[in-house]
Amino acid sequence: MLNEKVSALLNDQINKELYSAYLYLDFSNYYKNKGLDGYANWFDIQAKEEMDHAMLFMKYLQNNDHAVTLEAIAKPDKELKEFSDALHASLEHERYVTSLIHHIYETAADVKDYRTMQFLDWFIDEQGEEEKNAMDMITRFELFGTDPKGLYMLDNEYKSRVYSAPSLTLD
Repeated sequence: MLNEKVSALLNDQINKELYSAYLYLDFSNYYKNKGLDGYANWFDIQAKEEMDHAMLFMKYLQNNDHAVTLEAIAKPDKELKEFSDALHASLEHERYVTSLIHHIYETAADVKDYRTMQFLDWFIDEQGEEEKNAMDMITRFELFGTDPKGLYMLDNEYKSRVYSAPSLTLD
């Protein structure tokens, strides 16, 4: 049986993941409007991944006989003026999500909820990957993206990114 505090944090995380998807769709839209289809593709895929994460949290709660409550999703509040703004906002957001996952893990550890801790291990690894990807995009943009030819090459590279479903499954 899940601890009520852990359950509430997991339910809240569903809504945070849905907000993440919404935020990344906003970033995708920004890049699409600027003619950077590769960057738009990158964030479209990020949005799909965040939706998957929300679904994994939902399934976990449902599998543990806890109801899921979906809340309203806030409008993204990032003002994007420069091409790199969404990249920096993405890193900031991923670090925030990492802190949320860590808080849930700490709470689960406090109540000796080992099953939830094991479930969250995948998300901890995933967040490490997400932060690294965000940092790499910033680094590459700073090295090459300020030059029109370099930006063109990066954008073309990001067009080739394809979606792959998460490796964690809950049946």
